[in-house]
Amino acid sequence: MKKALIISYYWPPSGGAGVQRWLKFVKYLREFDWEPVIFTPQNPEYPETDFSLEQDIPADLEILKYPIWEPYSAYKKLLGQKKDQKINAAFLSEKQKNATLENFSIWIRGNFFIPDARRFWIKPSIRYLKKWLHEHPVDVIISTGPPHSMHLIAQSISKKFGLPWLADFRDPWTNIDFYHDLRLSKWANNKHHTLELRVLKKATAVTVISQTMADNFSQIYPRTYKVITNGYDGADIENRKPASLDEKFSIAHIGTLVSSRNPISLWKALSSLLIEEEQFGKDLEIKLVGKVDYSVTASLAEFGLTSLVTKINYLPHDEVTRLQQSVQVLLLIINNTPNSKMILTGKLFEYLAAGRPILCVGPPDGDAADILSETKSGLLSDFQDIETMKKNILYYYHRYKSGIPATYPVNISKYSRKELTGDLATILNQISLR
Repeated sequence: MKKALIISYYWPPSGGAGVQRWLKFVKYLREFDWEPVIFTPQNPEYPETDFSLEQDIPADLEILKYPIWEPYSAYKKLLGQKKDQKINAAFLSEKQKNATLENFSIWIRGNFFIPDARRFWIKPSIRYLKKWLHEHPVDVIISTGPPHSMHLIAQSISKKFGLPWLADFRDPWTNIDFYHDLRLSKWANNKHHTLELRVLKKATAVTVISQTMADNFSQIYPRTYKVITNGYDGADIENRKPASLDEKFSIAHIGTLVSSRNPISLWKALSSLLIEEEQFGKDLEIKLVGKVDYSVTASLAEFGLTSLVTKINYLPHDEVTRLQQSVQVLLLIINNTPNSKMILTGKLFEYLAAGRPILCVGPPDGDAADILSETKSGLLSDFQDIETMKKNILYYYHRYKSGIPATYPVNISKYSRKELTGDLATILNQISLR
């Protein structure tokens, strides 16, 4: 087999969405004649841990770990957090923030830690990998970001050894939804753009998760960008007893609910239906699985929905797949940000595999909307379109009351993790022959 060195900050027992894309690729790469080797931090700062994901790690996989220093102890001290408290992604806070301290910490993060807080791992990793590669040659090097520091490690190693390099973007860089919240100076902004452009130029191949992201990167640097979406793993639901559906009309959101994903119009629509539909309030249950920003909690209270909410802080991935099959409706919320059209979250594909109806709030001309239409898996309403939201909710509610079973989505096999790994292997074969 050919060998691929994969540089990834996120690796089990890391939980959350960031780890699953490359964990699943690695799970199936051997079936396509590629032997993966993982390089990851020994002591990273993960937002969540999920030991259930370790069952997907292939037997005898070589995993290289090297210590990392991250500035989070000072960050926690500044914000008055405990040493063992987890750092949330995307500025999520489950409690009211101290605005002054929060703004100051964001300014420091944006202007001093470029491209991100893992920048101090770049040079030590390069030194370590140079020594390792002299004795353990590989055919391809792969980096996945964010954090984009991983790309800078791969860029140096690729240049030193003349190795083909695949740079994989799970999220954009300067067009990520919170980029303009970083309070960047002109110098820091230019630095980010310079580093981003260099990676897009120097990588042998670049993969992205959506077509709109590919189009966006093409405006920064014109080249071929390969789209490999996230996906679902059929093995997660195979040979598993079908879940019993909730008795309540449950609408469930799986994953982190940050402030930019707070669907105020949806809460308004649900609040309105509580008044208009006599039985609706007795049947409704809102399930929120994952961390929830305090702004979302405040909105739920404002619209009188708190008593209808079941909050589950975090579930291991194997339990999440079972829950997704048991709810009446799965809620997909696209971030209401300028880059909303390119957002294609991993949870969408797991929702498809669960076979439950999807209620989506997002742009009707975005990549998520295209997949919902293609797979006939859900109904979508724009961010401020309350009337369509109510219509969509009532459609699912009346089917629930009538006992009409949901129709299973179509054309989803191309989004299976195994098939997507085949697409990846094709790219690796192409660049390794250059």
